[in-house]
Amino acid sequence: MHAATAPRIVAVVPCHDEEAAVAKVVADLLEHVPGIQVYVYDNASTDRTAQVAREAGAHVRTEPVPGKGNVVRRAFADLDADVYLLVDGDDTYDIADAPRMIKQLLAGPHDHVLGVRREAPGAAAYRPGHERGNRFFNRLVTFTFGVPVSDMLSGYRVMSRRFVKSFPALSHEFEIETEMTVHAVNARVPSVEVPVGFRDRASGSQSKLRTYHDGFRILGMFARLLAHERPLLVTGTLAGLIALVSLVLGLPVIAEFAQTGLVLRFPTAILAAALMTIAIIVLVLGLVLQAITRSQRELKRLHYLSLPAPPWTTQDRGEA
Repeated sequence: MHAATAPRIVAVVPCHDEEAAVAKVVADLLEHVPGIQVYVYDNASTDRTAQVAREAGAHVRTEPVPGKGNVVRRAFADLDADVYLLVDGDDTYDIADAPRMIKQLLAGPHDHVLGVRREAPGAAAYRPGHERGNRFFNRLVTFTFGVPVSDMLSGYRVMSRRFVKSFPALSHEFEIETEMTVHAVNARVPSVEVPVGFRDRASGSQSKLRTYHDGFRILGMFARLLAHERPLLVTGTLAGLIALVSLVLGLPVIAEFAQTGLVLRFPTAILAAALMTIAIIVLVLGLVLQAITRSQRELKRLHYLSLPAPPWTTQDRGEA
């Protein structure tokens, strides 16, 4: 077996006003992951984030359009590497777990390693609203796509080149984590979850998350992804509801006709028939959209397969 060439590893660190924390994040990455190149993306900061990150040893780039999703989209387009580590610049994630996550990816066969947050004893890093919202979305994705997800809103991930370059990154803000999770689940990308440490923010650093505002944005993103990735489920449910209303209105009219031979409620009969027609049209539309979605998935899969696999360091199966 030939010695594996050392993979090129880059860290993407989105930052907005993280002057108080970013230096430690950069220093920890450089310490725990030898050879890593750290790219701090200054996202419309109003403090000294860029200067502090540069002094700590990071490559600093600027994304002027506010929103974490815009940063991720820009970074994934600009940077070329074998392994991508995505972590927030607020020093809430334990960087000491990064080597274990990278090793898990390189051990194969994985393209996506999700850091599942585990609070340190006595910590209060999770706001109650954030924790409840995260649990809700985890259950929603697990139920909808049939794949267990423990922490879909985690901002700590390690990804292969073919995951990154096949990920469309359409989101603008914090809903980017939802999009990444759904992409991994729906595309059946080989993924694994790894528990990681999670702690309180550094002193002087403030959370940019707005519980209800960002929660509704995430829910909206999930609804759009669901309509795009599971159109038959959405249209089938809608068609079923419309058909149910049609039956509730129409069955009494049919029963009356069976007993008297007369249609006594023409408006109700016409409405019930129209609703049933609409239900059938919606269902047919769903079938058409499902066929289009299947074709798009095949194209995405072919693009995914055209990219090089992660440089797994383990011995190939079947080799001596």
